[in-house]
Amino acid sequence: MSKMKFVTSKEAGMHNRLAQLAGNWTVYTRTWFEPGDPADESEMTGQIKPVLDGRFMMHEYSGSLKGKAFTGVALYGYDLSSGRFQVAWVDSFHMGTGIMLSQSRPGSDVFDVKGSYVAGGDEAEVWGWRTELDLPDDGTLVIRAYNISPEGEESIATETVYKRVTT
Repeated sequence: MSKMKFVTSKEAGMHNRLAQLAGNWTVYTRTWFEPGDPADESEMTGQIKPVLDGRFMMHEYSGSLKGKAFTGVALYGYDLSSGRFQVAWVDSFHMGTGIMLSQSRPGSDVFDVKGSYVAGGDEAEVWGWRTELDLPDDGTLVIRAYNISPEGEESIATETVYKRVTT
């Protein structure tokens, strides 16, 4: 990747779009473990900031799920070489001790990434996880995530609505 290509992306490309996520946010999230009514609805806080000269956006958040505190970190990026949005995600509830790596289709201009994780103990299965980020206006960020069963069936897992407090 040339330095000029990255500068151009920061000024008017995908890195510029990612930079629009920066800020401190109040958050309302709903979590489903099975299709139907949410298993939990709660408030959270989040901060998103640029790191490594805007190459990536670091998203740190905290809240509770079923009354138990949890925290998480996601690192969002856009790989100019492959033309893919990418995410590395960890948290103290969903991921246990694993790191989920997700990416979009090549050339996508929509933040819609897919990754996978292992669920279960002795009967471990690989499940898919799809995450969408949408910034409908300067003050709102919506992140939706979907579980994808080993058979390929997709269902909502989380819907998180962020309201900007500061940039």
